[in-house]
Amino acid sequence: MLEPVRGLSPDHLDAVAALEREVVAADGGRLKLEWGTLRSRSGEDVEDLLWWDGERLVGFLGVYAFGGAFGELGGMVAPAARRRGIGTALVDAALPLCAARGIGKVLLVTPRTTPAGAAFAQARGAVLDHSEHALQLTGPPADGPQDPRISLRPMRSDAADGAAVDALLRAAFGAHGPDFSVADDSERARRLRAETVVAERDGVVVGCLRLTRTDDVAGVYGFAVRPDLQGRGIGRDVLRRTCRQALGDGAALVHLEVEVANERALGLYTSLGFAPVSTEDYFLLP
Repeated sequence: MLEPVRGLSPDHLDAVAALEREVVAADGGRLKLEWGTLRSRSGEDVEDLLWWDGERLVGFLGVYAFGGAFGELGGMVAPAARRRGIGTALVDAALPLCAARGIGKVLLVTPRTTPAGAAFAQARGAVLDHSEHALQLTGPPADGPQDPRISLRPMRSDAADGAAVDALLRAAFGAHGPDFSVADDSERARRLRAETVVAERDGVVVGCLRLTRTDDVAGVYGFAVRPDLQGRGIGRDVLRRTCRQALGDGAALVHLEVEVANERALGLYTSLGFAPVSTEDYFLLP
């Protein structure tokens, strides 16, 4: 039975975590469920879909909106409950939710360790949009020089910072980046701004990233350096400082993701000590 949810309760979260453990034990790899996001849903919209067999959760699909017309779907079905139409029913229920929020580009995230996920996406007419490596840093980042002109600070909730960060992200990620303009005063937008770190060189904004924390895992997202200043060691310096701060604050590891085709960024991350742990494929749903 399908249960659409506006914000996950503690019991819901426990059930999703148990299902995740079951699926990972059977399939290996990892699932991109974004636990920090799941635990902080605003409750304003239906963003999570659960499928129950009696009192047992056998299917889950989360809607992850990033602002604008771009979003992702990520979820799972219990191994013993597959080939019963549960995945299809969950996606069928999620697409109207996306459309109602103006999300025109919907990507279904599938771990490469589970070929059935790719087969499911392709059976719906989805095409591969891109793939990403998930990487982890479990110890101190590699040493290197620190530029005294560079400083890191939290993003301010003013128009100047909003415009600067928005411009950085759109230069790095195109129209699919989140909207950081202060005109968006939703709870989601305020949370994104609160997680954002701004890098300045001589007082001028040159980069940004989001730093999250879920239990003992720190996550780096939306990492961008001004295009005309790339290749000068700014990104390496900023990421090294960020990782040291996260690990110093008690995180056991730092997680980030990078497109498979972005060899330059992948080289930067691995040179600092990040190691690939999984690969996810992103399929564009029709």
